[in-house]
Amino acid sequence: MLADRSVIRVAGEDVRGFLQGLVTSDTALLTPDAPAWSALLSPQGKVLFDFILWADGDDVLIDVEAAQAEALTKRLTLYRLRRAITLQPDDAKVHWSPTRNQGVPDPRLAALGHRWLAPASDPASGWHEHRLSLGVTEGIAELGNGETLWLECNARELNGVSFTKGCYVGQENTARMHHRSKVNRRLVVAPFTEPSARTRVTYPDLALMVEHRRVESLGDALTPPWLAAALVETP
Repeated sequence: MLADRSVIRVAGEDVRGFLQGLVTSDTALLTPDAPAWSALLSPQGKVLFDFILWADGDDVLIDVEAAQAEALTKRLTLYRLRRAITLQPDDAKVHWSPTRNQGVPDPRLAALGHRWLAPASDPASGWHEHRLSLGVTEGIAELGNGETLWLECNARELNGVSFTKGCYVGQENTARMHHRSKVNRRLVVAPFTEPSARTRVTYPDLALMVEHRRVESLGDALTPPWLAAALVETP
């Protein structure tokens, strides 16, 4: 179990239609075996919350950073208006395993391991280090709160955005960056050194840090295959 994650249940009338106009992924493609990494952006295309969406019948479950669950619920409630939709904490917990013995592949990157929702159990160990070793960032400490453009969070490379589903909050700037291939900065994981203005968060116990760097100045940042391929494609 990942103790730092919570689950929000979104239920009611046309839940997927409600979320479709708000989040970056295509909710029409959700199935129990195909969750989606997604985000709620500012109108300027900067990430406010990132999360994983799961299909559960007509409901959608949001697997989100526990510390941000209440704030995300409040934000989505503002968009609800008069729709017959409820947003409530769910008893399910988020679980992770580096092996394939349970759950489904993480929608961002298969190498992250498998993930599933189930009742609480003993906390899992090793997730944080494993995720960072693959260069994958998440959560408000790493992505920032309204500070980082979604494509700078490597959303295109990690399956966190649809360019075919239509409008959502922040879609215009996100689509423009994509079609012009204008991702000038990236969130990257790098070996721990003295923090600077581009440092988002440090993990001295893991000898790692997350930084927001220009693509021409990635330096010693980790460049796993998924990121290396994206950098080669950048003009």
